[in-house]
Amino acid sequence: MSDDTIRLVTIGRIFRRRRRLLAILTLVGALVGYGASLLIPPSYTTSASVLLPGQWEERELLTQAEIATSSEVVDRAAATLRWTGVSGTELRDQVSAKAADGNILKISGTADTPERAQRLSDQVARQFVTYAARIAGDDTGPTAATGFEDLRKKVEETNRRITDLAEAADPGQTVESVQARTELEKLRTALAESMKKLDEADPATDKAGMVVMGPAARPAGEAPPTRMQLIVGGALLFLLLAVIGHLAAARVNRRLRTAPEIAAALGSAVLGTVDVPGERPAHRPEGGGARARIRRLLGVDTRWDIPTPQRSGDEASRRIRYRRVCARLRNRLPAPRRLLVVVPEGDEIARQAAGQLVAEAKSDPSPGSSSGGYPMLRVVEVSVSHPMVPDRDAESGALVVLSAGSWTAGELAGIAEACADAGHEVVGIVVTGTVRARPTRSAGRPPENTTLALAVPVHATGGSG
Repeated sequence: MSDDTIRLVTIGRIFRRRRRLLAILTLVGALVGYGASLLIPPSYTTSASVLLPGQWEERELLTQAEIATSSEVVDRAAATLRWTGVSGTELRDQVSAKAADGNILKISGTADTPERAQRLSDQVARQFVTYAARIAGDDTGPTAATGFEDLRKKVEETNRRITDLAEAADPGQTVESVQARTELEKLRTALAESMKKLDEADPATDKAGMVVMGPAARPAGEAPPTRMQLIVGGALLFLLLAVIGHLAAARVNRRLRTAPEIAAALGSAVLGTVDVPGERPAHRPEGGGARARIRRLLGVDTRWDIPTPQRSGDEASRRIRYRRVCARLRNRLPAPRRLLVVVPEGDEIARQAAGQLVAEAKSDPSPGSSSGGYPMLRVVEVSVSHPMVPDRDAESGALVVLSAGSWTAGELAGIAEACADAGHEVVGIVVTGTVRARPTRSAGRPPENTTLALAVPVHATGGSG
């Protein structure tokens, strides 16, 4: 898993084997989201539309949006609303403006109630139109029109006087008279151009004034994030973090999970894979207490990142697999001999499997065969931190039994070195795991020595004998 690509089957395995933990974490995330919704007051948002007639460029629309949210406009709106304890600076954080298609400026306001949000949007829109009109000069009203009209009359009167002066000038062809008439014509031309510019600058020909397109609609629901969104978001966030945490833990975990990896670390061949019933191990650590019960409740007392073991079916099928391992072990030995069954200390699953293996070796169905029967086995537990294997005496060779996904390559290499230092050759490896037990076959006669195989006690660690 540490070097493999994350696949959907890995995600599916997490959901299958950690469904209780994931469900509880999802519920906790939903409760956290609900708590956050209680701390965040609800808010409501609505918008008022302002029409900007005429031809507007994009940068001009952006400028108008900035003006709509400026302190000058918002302060005027705050002064009109007169909300207690709310200043223009605070309102500015609750107002936004955005240019839409069709030269429409949408001014949005956010407040703690639908009524206040509606009033805020309408008031800011009105103050923006008033302020924009004042900037453009539209707020001078009739005074501006009267001034333009008086100026136009003065220009026309001046033009008539120029005509009179030109007619009264000396009609001769002297240099002075020609120059006078030329200057008068230049003055007439300048006045005509000025008159044209005045006509173009006439407010009546400029862009029409901005218009508020009706009052803002009263919001019917809360603005995001709503309480339901916070609850769902918290649940999904905790679920996602739980899955990522499982994947990250599997990445950094260096414990060997597959048979080829275990065989390479111990330098021997895997003789087979056996299993033990997984409902309640017989050798559960006594110091578990409440912590162990909580782990079982959450479903984290079993590994999720190891391959799913092949099911044996029932007790009879499980015994057949143990006997096959014993048969392979007998075929690997040139002559019958005693062997140590080395179990890493603390590996309760491997300890149960080793006891069952010893029992099956004792119930050899063909003790008088030419092969000499199954080898005699004795179980010893070896500490992985300070591995020490009994010296070679009556036993000559070691069979290592361990569960997958429990030990690193360095720990298994230490056990192999301890076996070699004691003069024992690792003749084989048995990998074990837990499966859900199925009912024992009711039809037919059970195999011989079934009771004997289950009743044989596990040998304690001791010296050679």
